[in-house]
Amino acid sequence: MIPGINWPDGKDFAFTIFDDPDMDTVENFDVVYPFLHDLGFRTTKAIWPIQGDSKKANTCEDERYLQLALNLQGQGFEIGYHNATSRTSMRERTACGLETFRRLFGHDPYSMANHTGCHENIYWGSARVSGVRRLLYKILTLRMNRRLTVSEGHIEGSALFWGDLCREKIKYVRNFVFGDINTLKACPVMPYYDPARPLVNYWFASSEGANINLFNTTLSEESQDRLAREGGACIMYTHFASGFQEKRRINGRFKVLMERLSKMNGWFVPVNTLLDYIQRTRGHHVITQKERSVLEGRWMWHKIVNTRGTS
Repeated sequence: MIPGINWPDGKDFAFTIFDDPDMDTVENFDVVYPFLHDLGFRTTKAIWPIQGDSKKANTCEDERYLQLALNLQGQGFEIGYHNATSRTSMRERTACGLETFRRLFGHDPYSMANHTGCHENIYWGSARVSGVRRLLYKILTLRMNRRLTVSEGHIEGSALFWGDLCREKIKYVRNFVFGDINTLKACPVMPYYDPARPLVNYWFASSEGANINLFNTTLSEESQDRLAREGGACIMYTHFASGFQEKRRINGRFKVLMERLSKMNGWFVPVNTLLDYIQRTRGHHVITQKERSVLEGRWMWHKIVNTRGTS
């Protein structure tokens, strides 16, 4: 068992998903989410509240898309935040996005994830890591398109700054992604406050599942059994628009794995519910320099070996 955690109602482990809206289509709502609902899962669906400059992304300015998101919220799913929109936003548009989110869903976002490529990301790119690891990160990403690594949302004086709004309105922000199904084992201090990054209230980690192949690999039968044995918690990071359904048919392997998992004695709640429970159980945790060094090293190894810099 993970020290200090006894899951509610005698459950053996906890499991949830944070689904980013990249490449979203209405079909993802119509196919994947009814499947999850019927199996008893309640997870987190991130959205973009406003359209921004691109007409390609599905956002809550599309009435049908918005209604599907509201329906999910009514069924007990959490609606998360993935920046104001799919393109870089100045402070004014970010503020508009947060205001729109509150108007549409009745509250400020409980949890969020930065969207790669948005320059207003907060503590993203090389700012995710410290010391010599920051230098190593810059070397490893030298050939990447610069737009993927710029991060100014936490820099006061920048036109992209919104760190004060993040601290005021959002409780949990996702950072590191690991290959282990047991997110809490990979990041045992989450949710945590980082004094070196004070504009985020609490950080949380997730397990690798960015596309259908990575998701299915992380969620294998052997991994499911180990998660239960360890009494752990999994927060899967994914994009349900990335191969999970085709022509309104759910990927067969994904279907088998989720059906199997649903029959196990797990606690299947949204990200914010899970993190709130861990925080109530363990209390406020301020990450130490040693703890952060371990997390950063583990994440960078996963990034180099397994994902080629994608998570």
